Amino acid sequence: MLNIVLVEPEIPNNTGNIGRLSVGTESRLHLIHPFGFVINDKNLKRSGLDYWVHLDVTEYQNVAEWMEQIKDKSRVFLMSSHAAKSIYEAEFQDGDWLVFGKESVGLSKEFLALFENHLTIPMSSLIRSYNIANSVAFVVGEAKRQISLK
Repeated sequence: MLNIVLVEPEIPNNTGNIGRLSVGTESRLHLIHPFGFVINDKNLKRSGLDYWVHLDVTEYQNVAEWMEQIKDKSRVFLMSSHAAKSIYEAEFQDGDWLVFGKESVGLSKEFLALFENHLTIPMSSLIRSYNIANSVAFVVGEAKRQISLK
């Protein structure tokens, strides 16, 4: 099972879509406060539809609380449009932590300094980044593909 981590998510529709993806891929969703919405926001539930009740989700009040759950920091992968290594160069394993930053600014420099594995999703130079829900889908899809080959 993969662990999808959203650090300070801002847009309920994105989180709802990622929740739905988590259910469909049998992944766990980890949400780190503060949020840009309340967890019972109708947009969040609408995006997650009736799948939200099946979601394996954990909320953390801060990064330190989340980090207490991590047993092996080498299995934490931070997504950044500034990373040099592509998601296609990583070797994903069951149980990995896939971490995504807030929609407006991504992960802070301080957060990026906490872990060594920084990855990017290849994209055209015509855009700065993908929508976070699309980014999560790219990375989870690649990780699940690799895991299925083992």
